[in-house]
Amino acid sequence: MVPTADHFDLVVIGGGPAGYASALYGASAGLNIALVEKRWIGGTCLNVGCIPAKELLETAHVYRTVAEAASFGIEAGQPNIDWSVTQQRKQAVVDELVGGVSQLLKGRKVTIYDGHGRLHAERRVTVSGGGSGDVELTADAVIIAAGSETRTIPGFEVDGTVVMTSDEVLSMPDVPGTAVVIGGGAIGCEFASMMSDLGTQVTILEVLPKILPGCDKDVTSVVERSFKKRGIEVRTGVKVAGHEPGDNGTVVDVEGADPIKADVVVVSVGRKPATAELGLEGTAVTVDERGFVVVDENMRTGEPGVWAAGDCVATPALAHVGFAEGMVAIRDILGEEPVPIDYGKVPWGIYCRPEVAFAGHSEQSAKEAGYAVVATKHRFSANSRAKIVGDQEGLVKVIAEKTPDGKAGTILGVHMVGPWVTEQLGQGYLAVNWEATVDEVAAFIQPHPTLSELFGDTVQDMTGRRLH
Repeated sequence: MVPTADHFDLVVIGGGPAGYASALYGASAGLNIALVEKRWIGGTCLNVGCIPAKELLETAHVYRTVAEAASFGIEAGQPNIDWSVTQQRKQAVVDELVGGVSQLLKGRKVTIYDGHGRLHAERRVTVSGGGSGDVELTADAVIIAAGSETRTIPGFEVDGTVVMTSDEVLSMPDVPGTAVVIGGGAIGCEFASMMSDLGTQVTILEVLPKILPGCDKDVTSVVERSFKKRGIEVRTGVKVAGHEPGDNGTVVDVEGADPIKADVVVVSVGRKPATAELGLEGTAVTVDERGFVVVDENMRTGEPGVWAAGDCVATPALAHVGFAEGMVAIRDILGEEPVPIDYGKVPWGIYCRPEVAFAGHSEQSAKEAGYAVVATKHRFSANSRAKIVGDQEGLVKVIAEKTPDGKAGTILGVHMVGPWVTEQLGQGYLAVNWEATVDEVAAFIQPHPTLSELFGDTVQDMTGRRLH
């Protein structure tokens, strides 16, 4: 007989960003919460996703800085990398952040169950297969935050040595000499950029017509030119047909083209919802044909008292979107009136070199949505701070709705590519979400000299009067 634990106000299934954000936010509102996690607190993001990936990208940035120090009059010589130290530092960062989240949960009296959570009728959650043993929980409300897992493709069985997904590449024992990255989306471009900066000869294979699908074409063009200049080969519109492993790496078969020899293959073709083992029998929770939990704008499922958030729903697979969805669900549980998320305006950050950040419509998507648009772009090559830091690659592009008199009105989208743009998107994101006009934003003073003043210059130009 399975013992029954205490009744909770809320049980959260999954300890990733959406799950732990739900638990922390709900606990701060006074809810008695249980969190069920079968693998690791922090989920993919903290353990094998956002955080370790960006830590390795920062290693690449430090390496470049030292290598280019001579241009500042600092003779440091050609740097060498001790990858074992890099991996130790990465893991220390991960462990500290995971420990911090665990302490926050403990401090807010969230009860954590170690095991696989499954949902049953009447908001019963069974926990099994972990350190907490077999337990049955009951709750007034349940949030499903089961997260996602890596996708693979036929012909590329993951062995963690020659063929890797994002999970394995973040812990690879050394920097490979050559690599093929299958998939030119955000994750694929980040890995390609990181490895290239550290000396790997990289080829990106993308089945779609361009890399970074969804990004504005002018942004993608900057990244493609940068990659080409640095020796990263980008092949778009191609399909892979498998690989033939050998003593030293493998040979990737490309349909209609010569095969490519590489030390490693990184399969980066997206992620899928981890919903196959959630149970759900006897509930009205439904999943679509791709496995995503179906929810409404308040994150409610079809089962009364059950919500879902994060990568297991068909919304942008971003940690900060998971945070926001968890908070929407909690506010709905509390009987408040949450503001639904406008997914077309969420902020995106891609940490390859050069970085990419955007919110709102691209020029193409705005036109496809029926807007008459005005689009203006300014390049970092004319920005004083970019010259000072020695990184002038990239641009800022603002898309606005054209008013009946032909002027630029409401800002529809802000797209950036260049140095530290992921840290600069804030004011562009606010402008898009507050539906600010070009004239309103142009009135704000930008600090000088900063990289962020390029956004101000771009908006100012759209008023018909420019400074630079």
